[in-house]
This record gives sequence, structure tokens and C-alpha cells, in this order.
Amino acid sequence: MRGVAARLGVAAMSTYRYVPSKEDLVLHMADAAFGEASYPPDAPEDWRGRVEPGARTLWSLYRKHPWLAHLDTLTRPLLVPGLIVHGEWMLAALDGHGLDPTTLFDVHVLLYSHVQGLAMHLEKEAHAEAATGQSEEQWMDSRGPALREPVESGRFPAFAKVLGAFEDGYDLRLDALFAFGLQALLDGLTPLVEGRRAGA
Repeated sequence: MRGVAARLGVAAMSTYRYVPSKEDLVLHMADAAFGEASYPPDAPEDWRGRVEPGARTLWSLYRKHPWLAHLDTLTRPLLVPGLIVHGEWMLAALDGHGLDPTTLFDVHVLLYSHVQGLAMHLEKEAHAEAATGQSEEQWMDSRGPALREPVESGRFPAFAKVLGAFEDGYDLRLDALFAFGLQALLDGLTPLVEGRRAGA
């Protein structure tokens, strides 16, 4: 609250006239940030054609505001209109396919957790790089000896085989991993979503 007051050029206590606590301020900030999302007005009518851009919109938002991913958990979600807009988009895309309400919401939560779970690493990596002064690649290079011991021990043959197959090491690309995981989830969910409608 002091930081906000300083940026506004007012006394710290005066900010409490507008928001009663830091927690309330963070909720307002989160709602404003989530409210920046815009979903395509001309999205296809099929469920995958709507779910995929919905997930990509949320991923882009977390890319822009990495701190958002750390504000809630699946068991204690943020109840702010800006995020509920996302839930509305995804639930509307999945509705009408014969899924019972629990399964419908489970699918929504599963998709949300994929996006949020990966997004949590965006800010963690930024903090780690700031704290160590090393990029992810530099940090991994500096851990070469620690990695070599388990690889050469013979105790982890699958681990050693896969790591040995990389010519220049494994490049963890969160954007690519998000897209790969999203497609795998949608492929896996297709029989569930479309099969229920066909049998309804």
C-alpha cells in the first residue's frame, strides 16, 4: 500500500479510503488484469474451436502479467468478474454436449489448471534469474557436474538414455509446452465430449 501511495504522490494512510487492505487492492488489480482479455467474437461454434482460443487467451494474459498465476489455487479460486468471464467462455463452449454438471466443470478446471500451472513458472523463472544473475541455460550449464553423477551412475538408465540423445541439451520452452499440452488435453477429451453428445 505504501508503494501505491508513493506512486500516486499521496500519504500511505490515504489509500485506505479507497481500498481497505492490501488483499482488496490485489483483488482489484487482478480483476483489472483479467479484464484485459478479449475473446474472439467470430470464434467457431464447435467446442474445440472455442476452447482452444479461450485457453490461448488466458495464456497470453499470464504471459503479460505473470504474477496473476500465483494469486489463486484450484481449491480457492479468485472470485473476480474478470476471471469469471474466462470461466463463462469455457463452460459455454463445453455446454450442450451431454456432460453432467460435475464432469463439465471438471473439464473446465482441468484445462484451467494446465494453463495456470505452466504459467506459474513464468514469474518463478524471472525471480530466479534476478536472484542468481543467470539465465535458465546458464544455470543448467553450471549444474553439469551435479547432473553427470546420476547419469553416469547406472541407476537411472531411461533418464541417461533420454538425456544422452539430446545433441545440445533439452530446451524447456514454456510456450511450446503449453501448446503441446493443450493439444494433448483436447485430443484426450474429444471422445468424452463428443461421445456423450452422440449417445445423448
